[in-house]
Amino acid sequence: MPRFTSRASANCRASRLICLGAAACALALGAGANPVAAQNAAAGQSAPDAIAAGREKFVQCASCHGADGRSTVVPEYPKIGGQTAEYVVNALKAYRDGRRLGTYAAMMTAVAKPLSDVDIANLAAYVESLDASHCP
Repeated sequence: MPRFTSRASANCRASRLICLGAAACALALGAGANPVAAQNAAAGQSAPDAIAAGREKFVQCASCHGADGRSTVVPEYPKIGGQTAEYVVNALKAYRDGRRLGTYAAMMTAVAKPLSDVDIANLAAYVESLDASHCP
């Protein structure tokens, strides 16, 4: 019988790789393969530095998405903890640039508007790392 791996387990392994160091990941994946790693490398940040910087920026996000990115305060708010960094970068840039529409688009646009590309990359690294605390 084939063995299936849950998305959460796959994300846990990916999050652990981030903690091994940006240099090793950049060599293994290639400079252009991971936009978040490339953005942080351009800013002179290692993966742990990016996660720490993202944690500082996430304080504002936590009021709606919860401290662990899995909000239970308002069920309609998306649970973003453990979401892939690439997805978070794309979503925040789309909100910031006014390209994403929907129920909470106006609120998210206001939040994302002042974020730089480096801020977004750091937030994405932190959000993706949130899944690591829920690994078995």
